[in-house]
Amino acid sequence: MVHILSTKIIPNDQKERLLHAGMHVVGYNAIRVQPITVDVKEVVPYAIFTSKNAVKAIEKDLHRIAKTFCVGTETQKLLVANECDVVATAPNAAALAHILVTEYQSLSFVFFCGNNRRDELPSVLRDHQVLFQEKIVYHTRPCPKEFHRIFDGVLFFSPSAVHSYMACNSMGEQTVAFCIGATTARAVRKYTDNIVIANTPTVSNVVVQVVKYFDKRYDKK
Repeated sequence: MVHILSTKIIPNDQKERLLHAGMHVVGYNAIRVQPITVDVKEVVPYAIFTSKNAVKAIEKDLHRIAKTFCVGTETQKLLVANECDVVATAPNAAALAHILVTEYQSLSFVFFCGNNRRDELPSVLRDHQVLFQEKIVYHTRPCPKEFHRIFDGVLFFSPSAVHSYMACNSMGEQTVAFCIGATTARAVRKYTDNIVIANTPTVSNVVVQVVKYFDKRYDKK
């Protein structure tokens, strides 16, 4: 039997998909997101979101944001569900930064983010003299947990989760890391080269890659 660990509690339908594929699944939350109370009192003409956590943190004030730019289809779906006007979506922060500096360089943005946000997007905006204000709206806290076993596959959904898991665990020689995106994969690469990256940055596609990978592995045996 294939043994899978998810560093995030995934939706029941996705867990069932893995179980139906004959896998044993263990899940836990490797990180804890703690929203910060931030009041958005004035209208924000243009806002940037690189995660669902930032959207959730200011959900009650989203009606004060005129137009949004975001990373990931899951973030986009949450913004649309809150009736936000999504101007552009990109698969990762670097891709969104490219869109902003090539098509919207004259605008001024508010970047809603967490305390552990990556520097790809702010760095590019600064290099191209794009005006933006950064607002931290949540903190990410590690929740380390030790597992006295080696898994066939480990699912990672953020660099913070990678650091939390690796704080007291290791990757086996045959363990495959399934990552939601390239940024998360870069964090994993410090510990293993056995990496599979989702085609789209969603939980469901990470699960698809797990099922595909192990189907192929055992078809060859």
